[in-house]
Amino acid sequence: MHTFWPINVSVKENLCPGRNQRPKETTYPRNRFIMEILLGITGKDFTLIASSKAAMRGATILKASDDKTRPLNKHTLLAFSGEAGDTVQFAEFIQRNAQLYSMRNEAELSPKGLAHFVRGELASSLRSRHPFNVNLLMGGVDPITGKPSLYWLDYLASLAELPYAAHGYAQYYCLSILDKHHHPDITLGQGIKILTMCTDELKRRLPIDFKGMVVKAIKVDGIVDIEFDDDRVVKSA
Repeated sequence: MHTFWPINVSVKENLCPGRNQRPKETTYPRNRFIMEILLGITGKDFTLIASSKAAMRGATILKASDDKTRPLNKHTLLAFSGEAGDTVQFAEFIQRNAQLYSMRNEAELSPKGLAHFVRGELASSLRSRHPFNVNLLMGGVDPITGKPSLYWLDYLASLAELPYAAHGYAQYYCLSILDKHHHPDITLGQGIKILTMCTDELKRRLPIDFKGMVVKAIKVDGIVDIEFDDDRVVKSA
């Protein structure tokens, strides 16, 4: 996974100014590293998505029970992190468009189709004056084949299908755990144990309190909320 540090991109406007005019310059802020955590794991017949509950601005916790996920349809879930205004606006925009497609066509888009639609919207936004500063994980299960899938997207409209993924500080501390313990045929119980190992590591390494995790599982029969015990310590999956 790649981590993008803060940079500023300057775009000059009015390329042909008058004799006494200076070119206008507009600075677009790029991705700041947000202290939010997203984790995703695929298993034998499910996809797990976990997100931190804390909504933060700087060192201040604004909300301790924030749900950073939106269901796009019965078989697909979107998790988001980034700038507070951009995240909710973009996630609900995608959610409404997925619902509109279902009503117009009397059929739901597959997780793969939704991932490419989201990637296209991010790419269009990136080329506009006000790009969305969001990082996303999209998990789902194909209703026809029953195959679980997980898609990693960032604010630069990069898209990758992965067996497991992370955004935020979880990229530093959890990917090695997932490398070691994940395999394609894990059960739901094993997946939850691996998530618990990841949260244990985050609590041990990070000075911030991310207020626990919201965990949801996507299966063939729908999206299920998982009761996740943040205080339980698991040493091995």
